[in-house]
Amino acid sequence: MTQNIQLNRHSQQKFFDSFKTRDVDFRIEQLKQLKSAVSAYEEKIYQALWKDLHKSQFEAFVTEVGIVQKEIALHIRKLKRWSRPERVSTNQLIHFWSTSRIRREPYGLALIIAPWNYPFLLTVGPLIGAISAGNCTALKPSEFAPHTAEVISTMMNEFFPASYISVYQGGVEVGSELLTEKWDYIFFTGSKQVGRIVMEAASRNLTPVTLELGGKNPCIVDEDANLKRAAARIAWGKLVNAGQTCIAPDYLFVHKQVKSEFLKLLEKYIRKYYGDPAKESIDYGRIISASKTERLGDFLKGMTTYYGGDMNFSERYLSPTILTDVNPDDPVMKEEIFGPIFPVLEFESLPEVIAFVNAREKPLGLYYFSKDRQKQDRVLAQTSSGGASINDVIVQFASESMPFGGVGSSGMGSYHGKFSFDTFSHRRSVLKKVNWIDIPLRYPPYRKLGLVRWLFDIW
Repeated sequence: MTQNIQLNRHSQQKFFDSFKTRDVDFRIEQLKQLKSAVSAYEEKIYQALWKDLHKSQFEAFVTEVGIVQKEIALHIRKLKRWSRPERVSTNQLIHFWSTSRIRREPYGLALIIAPWNYPFLLTVGPLIGAISAGNCTALKPSEFAPHTAEVISTMMNEFFPASYISVYQGGVEVGSELLTEKWDYIFFTGSKQVGRIVMEAASRNLTPVTLELGGKNPCIVDEDANLKRAAARIAWGKLVNAGQTCIAPDYLFVHKQVKSEFLKLLEKYIRKYYGDPAKESIDYGRIISASKTERLGDFLKGMTTYYGGDMNFSERYLSPTILTDVNPDDPVMKEEIFGPIFPVLEFESLPEVIAFVNAREKPLGLYYFSKDRQKQDRVLAQTSSGGASINDVIVQFASESMPFGGVGSSGMGSYHGKFSFDTFSHRRSVLKKVNWIDIPLRYPPYRKLGLVRWLFDIW
């Protein structure tokens, strides 16, 4: 595999050095080619996602395929505008008769390492930005979603030369070999543990990175919240993809005065969405592997189960499960759950919840349900997270006009829409000056410090 990686990388470098990818019309044609590829393989993508995650066609379209198609269309429509040199102001006292522009240029060879939970979206989604910015790309889909990885590999090999877009299938050893090579940009989505490995490898070559990680996303339901709306939206957002979503609500803080009513509503909506048992619902997903199912089962040991808790390891099934009497020191509160488990804690005052959130690592998402605008503003002003949503969950991901990314341990860098183009582009500052005049003040011997001070004061 090492030899193949090196040969492909050499081929890609040669392709990039031909300057083809710097042509915006070429990039648009490649985006159109990607659009055609997704359309041609759409049914196979649905079949693969069903095999890997028991994902229904509706959910697969809404959370993966549809988002990719919409993103491609946006880049095709906007790329010429995004890629134009941007003229910015120039201080003519310092740079007399000059113009300043920012050029957005490709980094070169980009490596995208994708996770298993949204294996199509989180492989092809970043690729859109890499293409539109003019890079050649190496893709490493997750081995834990093998059917989707195989479809992506077949699709890319059919529609693109390996000298432009190459796909590497395999496990940890393939990922490790890829990281030993020198890349111009690395985009990684996955766990914090692997994110540290990626960042360490990138640092050896001073390679810039985007890390899309995760965390324990708090979801706060205050006493003045619309409880029906809150329960309906939280049940949906937590159970999409069987809870295997990096921005899903990880744990719930519910005000003591409304906790009992909220729990009844939460159970009601879970039953309404997936029936009882959820195992029989075509719309309810499965855990990616038996070992991950077993890990989730360990979280339930010794806990008070308000609802659910049914498991089948061989079928990778865990029912939607609500836990009460949760202690902050319980194992379920120590790490990201990544499954359909709702740990519910209660609170009496908003400051105590804010203090609890701030005492822990910064999450990728934060959710607050309340009708009070002042309290909404307070939560946003006094906490930090990659993104946030008021009176809803996870929907901030789907906004193409906002950047998606983490902060602190939940990640660095962002993408989506124009932000994807920007992420995979180097912003090159270019100052252009005329030759017909030159101001001797800057040249030695230096004599007029007073004049220079005056210039700096008015600058």
